[in-house]
Amino acid sequence: MRRILLILGLVPLLAFGQQPYPSKPVRLIVGFPAGGPADIFGRALAQGMAAELGQPVVVENISGVGGVLGVDRAAKAAPDGYTLCINSASPLVIAPYSLSKIPYDVKKDFAFITLVVRVPEVLAVHPALPIANLGELISYAKTNPGKINFGSAGSGSITHLAGELLKAEAKIDIVHVPYKGAAPAVNDLLGGQVQMGIFDVPILLGHIRSGKLKALAITSAKRAPSLPEVATTLELHYPNVNSDNWYGLVAAAATPPEVQRRIHSAAVAALRSRAVDEQFAKVGGIASPGTPQEYTAFIAAEQAKWSKIVQAIGFKE
Repeated sequence: MRRILLILGLVPLLAFGQQPYPSKPVRLIVGFPAGGPADIFGRALAQGMAAELGQPVVVENISGVGGVLGVDRAAKAAPDGYTLCINSASPLVIAPYSLSKIPYDVKKDFAFITLVVRVPEVLAVHPALPIANLGELISYAKTNPGKINFGSAGSGSITHLAGELLKAEAKIDIVHVPYKGAAPAVNDLLGGQVQMGIFDVPILLGHIRSGKLKALAITSAKRAPSLPEVATTLELHYPNVNSDNWYGLVAAAATPPEVQRRIHSAAVAALRSRAVDEQFAKVGGIASPGTPQEYTAFIAAEQAKWSKIVQAIGFKE
């Protein structure tokens, strides 16, 4: 009798365990503050996925250490698919090589769901610099070593490493000036305190259109829809100078395969929807869904590229 009662007592638990995913709200961690591009992308994706999953997808901002704290929380969450995370290049690609210690193993602790969005970056200069195109910038830098300063959103940021990548590929001597964020860096670029910068297109778009800055190249394989007249570094014979900003979707590594497939299906459907595409476009993002295998390969390729730059400049925190 006791055995029968025990079995009967387990029936509700077994039934609960067999409930199809998702049976409750899903949490989407954004590793950056509310109101920024990552948050905007995350909230648009969350809305789109909620419609596909039939459950709310609630955004939680956990910012710090360039996104490291957010992805660490996701890596250590219960692997049940109810905690996801929007990640950028910083915590998964740059931090493993630039930080002396990180609290997770990129290869072991994450399930890579899909690339979410790409944000083209643009190389722009102050109009006082006597050049008209990328070729002239490189020639000027070679004849005036150490005379061009480029601003960034901070040491180790994608805007910093993009400049270092150009420096390495073009074999020029330009000087990095780090700032605490993109806004002060752009302010000094406008004022001529620094002569060059590589930033997300939306950040510089208004200044380029007003003539306050000169756009020399889109550092991507494809031209930016909002600046179709500006050639890419690929077109300008520097194919390795590719520094798209981007965000992807990850979950804890031990998340069951069938749950991962459900998450991927919902994310891809959302990213292909007109509503999400329009929200991304407002901040210069291009929806970029793909397979988990493609995203895993993309992460590996990005690590191979940026680790060389980080190690070449000896950057470590």
